[in-house]
Amino acid sequence: MRGRRSRTVINYDQHGNMYKTLTPHGSNRMRNGNGYQGNQHTQQNQHYQNHQNHQSHQNHAAQNNNQNSIQETAVVEKIVSRTMLLAKGQMKRLRAVLDERVEIHGRGNFPTISTKLIDLIRCVRTHLGAAQVRARDIRLNGGAASFVASSDDFTYADLDLIFPIQIDDESGENAEKTIFESIREAVFTTIRELMPDNIGKEKFDFETLKDVYIRKMIKVASDNDVWSLFSLNNEYGRCIELKFVNKMKRQFEFSVDSFQIHLDPLLDDFESCEQKKVTIESMYGDIHQAINHLHERLIDTVKPEEIRGGGLLKYCHLIIRGYKAAKPWNCRKLERYMCSRFFIDFPDLNSQENKLRNYLDSHFGTSFNGVTYDQWSSSGSDTESEASTSQATSSSLLVTGQAKYDFLMLLYRVIDESTVCLMAHERHMTLNMIDRVAFQLSMQCYSPPNFSSGSSTPPRTTLFYLPPDAATWIPVI
Repeated sequence: MRGRRSRTVINYDQHGNMYKTLTPHGSNRMRNGNGYQGNQHTQQNQHYQNHQNHQSHQNHAAQNNNQNSIQETAVVEKIVSRTMLLAKGQMKRLRAVLDERVEIHGRGNFPTISTKLIDLIRCVRTHLGAAQVRARDIRLNGGAASFVASSDDFTYADLDLIFPIQIDDESGENAEKTIFESIREAVFTTIRELMPDNIGKEKFDFETLKDVYIRKMIKVASDNDVWSLFSLNNEYGRCIELKFVNKMKRQFEFSVDSFQIHLDPLLDDFESCEQKKVTIESMYGDIHQAINHLHERLIDTVKPEEIRGGGLLKYCHLIIRGYKAAKPWNCRKLERYMCSRFFIDFPDLNSQENKLRNYLDSHFGTSFNGVTYDQWSSSGSDTESEASTSQATSSSLLVTGQAKYDFLMLLYRVIDESTVCLMAHERHMTLNMIDRVAFQLSMQCYSPPNFSSGSSTPPRTTLFYLPPDAATWIPVI
């Protein structure tokens, strides 16, 4: 009996690979649900082609998505910018700030130096050049820069000027020391030049000028920070700070005080300054978001643990001035960071109290015998500083004292609720200190300093008591 013949059938797997099988003769005539089994290879070929077309379509779509993502990223990077040009209204504000007269008060019988801010900047730049110190540019920083950036009637107290200086990395410690000594001489030469001409100013040496006109001097030299600061004395809190910076790791606390205005285009031709193109930069990162925070009175920052003191005092000050957190859900975490850094930088009670009292003296109006010297300027006009010309009102003492009291009570609440790095008794000691300062504030009123007596310490003349929820102060003695 002759054996059944077989035939070779070519098939394809799901990946399109060809393979051969032997099937009995006639089996190709056996039907399945879709037709003859012998036509399977045709169906599999069609399935393979469809699979390949689907893969090609997916690859093409993925490429399009990647291109769209690249384009969107480029658009985002274009929108998020650190710098922008000042608008016409901002240029008018900048001119008003630079044209304002500022005062540097001398201690004892030494005269007050009164000069325009623009003249002070030019004088410092001239003497830096004479001392062979190269400043890359000059920038306006702090509250004055925020005042220029704001479109509202923004008030400011601090006038900070930044002079970025170049120190070569190859330079040794002696070269760095020489540069900072030259900066010191340039600052004191500027002060002596701006003193009145009728007092024989040439006879005053630098040590005398330092004791009379400098409130504080700071020099920092570390791996991440190389800079020095000179704070010119002002009895009413409107101190001018000159910062000479080679490296500074952290240049701002919150987005609303992160602005730096490049002044170089204005220094040589100030009369036509409104036609100049002046750049404003936000060290916060996004200039548009920082300006929006300024207009909306929002508080935001990045890496608060890097701020000296954590920004705790500035945070409480902004809150009582009507600012609010930009991210309320992150507020408690932010406060914990700020408290932790504050107690790292000021670990003992004495340093904490000194820092607190210095902040109160520097950032709040000081009332003397019914006359309020409010350092918060919003005009920038070509007149005497508002700090020294504001008139007394019957409620001025209450307003100033209440602002300080509200600040201290808010600070008390934040430390009490958000401090996690101290033991219970250490926290209680700090809270008791704040409570004591608040009590002393509510009990005291000072008269203006008597410069003719040779002392700048204001004597206490009257004691007042402010009962809870009262509208007026009650004199005690």
